[in-house]
Amino acid sequence: MIRTITATEYVTPLREGGSLPAIVAGDDSGTYVLKFRGAGQGVKALIAELVSGEIARILGLPVPEIVFVDFDPRMAMTERDPEIQDLLRKSNGLNLALDYLPGSITFDPLIDAKSAINPRLASAIVWFDALVTNVDRTVKNTNLLVWHRKLWMIDHGASLIFHHNWDDAANRSRLPFRQIGDHVLLRWATELPGVDAELTAMLTPEAVARVVGMIPDSWLVEEPRFAGPDEHRAAYRDYLTKRLESPREWMEDAARARSPRV
Repeated sequence: MIRTITATEYVTPLREGGSLPAIVAGDDSGTYVLKFRGAGQGVKALIAELVSGEIARILGLPVPEIVFVDFDPRMAMTERDPEIQDLLRKSNGLNLALDYLPGSITFDPLIDAKSAINPRLASAIVWFDALVTNVDRTVKNTNLLVWHRKLWMIDHGASLIFHHNWDDAANRSRLPFRQIGDHVLLRWATELPGVDAELTAMLTPEAVARVVGMIPDSWLVEEPRFAGPDEHRAAYRDYLTKRLESPREWMEDAARARSPRV
């Protein structure tokens, strides 16, 4: 289950990303990186962060805890930047956050590869990113952190790209993911066929349904093609379930993309 906390203090904005997340304190005495529903991609980015992050957790991959966050837009009164003030005002209600990893540093493949990754982990992350169509794990923007000498995966808001266009989504679920050729860990992903069988077995239809069932109703009201939240959730479930069916061309394509680098 995903915990729900209340943001008690707006600490500082993080200006590295285009969505302007922020560090906030919660009523549980924790510190979090908050993703705002009022940002450019709206609740779709939060859905992608939630679904992809919790799928990664089922697979045993290193992701920080994800929590729902009740956010009071009156916190905008303490922010001087008008753009950020507007963002905070648009984010009233339920938002999403990841546990803040203090002292973590951005993964650098030239420095951290030997100490922070191994072929099995690299293969599992590449497989996962191909599954959820994550376009945002490249050399230019790794979305990986090193914390206590271990690798951590963050920022999955750009995954699940299919939900920006639901036309023929079920059939498109079978397509390869060409962008995997730009993955920062692809060169170390030497165990893709092995992890494919292992990870697919973990993502049963029941597990997928459980993750999709976590999406709040309030995030599923902006898609007029669906009669309601249940039908909307079912579309996510069906896409992911079909994508996991054999043969998985997207996994084979990832293995082929790696071949020239060997």
